[in-house]
Formats: sequence, structure tokens, C-alpha cells
Amino acid sequence: MDVVEFRPAPEQYAWTFGGVPPVARVTPGSLLKVWTEDAFAGRIRSTGDLPTRSLQMPDVNPQTGPFHVEGAEPGDTLALHFVSIEPARDWAASTTIPFFGGLTGTDRTATLQEPLPERTWIYHLDRAKGTVAFEASNGLVIELPIDPMHGTVGVAPPAREVRSSLVPDTFGGNMDTPEMRAGVTCYLGVNVPGALFSIGDGHYRQGEGEACGTAVEGAMNTTLLVELIKGRGPAWPRIESDDEIMVVGSARPLEDAWRASQVEMVGWLAELLGIDRLDAYQLLTQVARCPLANVCDTNYSAVTKVAKALLPPVRAFDGMHSYLREQAKGTM
Repeated sequence: MDVVEFRPAPEQYAWTFGGVPPVARVTPGSLLKVWTEDAFAGRIRSTGDLPTRSLQMPDVNPQTGPFHVEGAEPGDTLALHFVSIEPARDWAASTTIPFFGGLTGTDRTATLQEPLPERTWIYHLDRAKGTVAFEASNGLVIELPIDPMHGTVGVAPPAREVRSSLVPDTFGGNMDTPEMRAGVTCYLGVNVPGALFSIGDGHYRQGEGEACGTAVEGAMNTTLLVELIKGRGPAWPRIESDDEIMVVGSARPLEDAWRASQVEMVGWLAELLGIDRLDAYQLLTQVARCPLANVCDTNYSAVTKVAKALLPPVRAFDGMHSYLREQAKGTM
């Protein structure tokens, strides 16, 4: 197994999906060990650092990558298995940002109200306990279990498109789903030679929906296995865990994000079970769970989940997830 380690210098960050040359080339079957910067590019480090003074738009959500996968061609499927996602610092940050978030007026939902006040929260990590501390302005402290994840996982879009690292769409990107945690495999359709995938936007934890627009944002040390499946590229990002199959759809309005994830899951169930689409639609109606991923980004993201325990034994992508889980055991 080839092992590739990469820690980007600041000038090597990618700020888009597409339009960026690869930082390294990897072969299918490689183990990739990377460091990712937080969504604020490390510029918010104390409660006195406020977004309008500290951030330089559009230089937010820096990505580590892109990585060129040898042999990947449009129409193929890239499989990324997250072996481990571990906090790289003992602190992380979250903020309210003017005209950004799910419960405030924005440039897209315009109102005459003033923006919410800016505020920064610093979360301190207790590695021994596996918690981060939420500290309210009145002194209340609540220790929350960490649940590390990556907000952004994506490939280059098709047709020479270049998309901001703030955007989720068919290529993946800034989906902000807590389901993108260690132990899962993410399947992405390849759009360009080499796939050109990047990851970033580490969250030490995040609630479903990411209501205020920022999670517990922190730098990450991440290990992942890279595999390639020839052909069969999914229309929308798919995720597989030991217990569930999932699809992420991204769009505005939110119901269209939900619809995209549902339609893709109907097709996946039909393929896995050898049933027609109408049967798959009926089955999905009775078994799906639909957590929100984000309701704050340029596109919203919704997840459709189906528990494997409710299905006959299935082998998504010919058992790729199980294969990668076994491979991962030899890397720990």
C-alpha cells in the first residue's frame, strides 16, 4: 500500500473545486494522510477575533488538495474511506457572521432588519474526555462530546466549471453533513480526468442543519483510503457506513435538496435490490430517515438514510465499503 502524506503550506490551499492544478498524484489503493486548516483559515483564534475584522472574503473554507487519482476518468466512481478524523489543535472556533446563517436575514432572504451581532466562541478540547467546552456569556459551561467530521469533500465539477469551496452540489463540496465521519465511505462521481478531489472544513462537532452557519471549526489530521470503481458514477454523493446507506442532495429551496437525495436513493435501492423504481419509491417511503445537513450555505443540503437492517443483505459497489473497512484495520 502506497502511503502519501501531505500538509499544505498556506499558498497551496485550494479555494475552489475545479480550476486548480493537483498538489499530488495518488494511485487507487493508496493511504492518504493529510492536515486540513479550519474554515476560517486559522484567522479566528480568540473571542476578540470577529469575522468582519478577521476574515478576508472569499478566502474562507481552504481545501487540502486537489489530488489527482491515477486512472480516474469521467463516469467512474471515486471511493474515499475515512479511516480517522482527529482534531489537530486543542481549540476550535465558531461565530455569528453578519447576513449569514439559517435564522437571520441574508443577501438571499433580504429583510430590513439589522444583522445579528457578531460574536465568537472558542471551544477548548479535552482530549482525555473527548469533549469540547461550550462557554456561554453568563459563564455557563457545557461539555459536549466531540464527533469529528469534514464539512467539505468533493471532486472537480464537469464542463470546466469552477465552484467556490462554500458551495455543495452534485460534485460534493461544502455539504456540511455530520454523517461524513470516520468509518464511512463516500462515493463521488468523477467528472474530469484524475477526479481532482479535495477535503477540508473540519468540524469537531456540528448539529444537523448547522443553524448559525458555523460549526465547531477546527484543523484536522485525517487519514483516508482512496479507491476507484470503473464506471457507475452516481449523480449525487453517496455515503455508506456499517449500518446505513445515504445520499446527499444539495439545492435551493430546501425541498429540492430533499427531492434530489430521495430520487438518487430510489435509484440506488432499485439497483441494490433488483426491483423497479416504483417499488423502490414505495419502500423508500416507509424506511427513509431524512436529517438536514446544512440550511445556511449557497445551496442547502439534505440527507436520505436507509438502515441496512431493514433491507435484505446488500453489497453496494460490490462490497467496496466492507473491503475498505478491512483494509483500514491494517493501517491502525
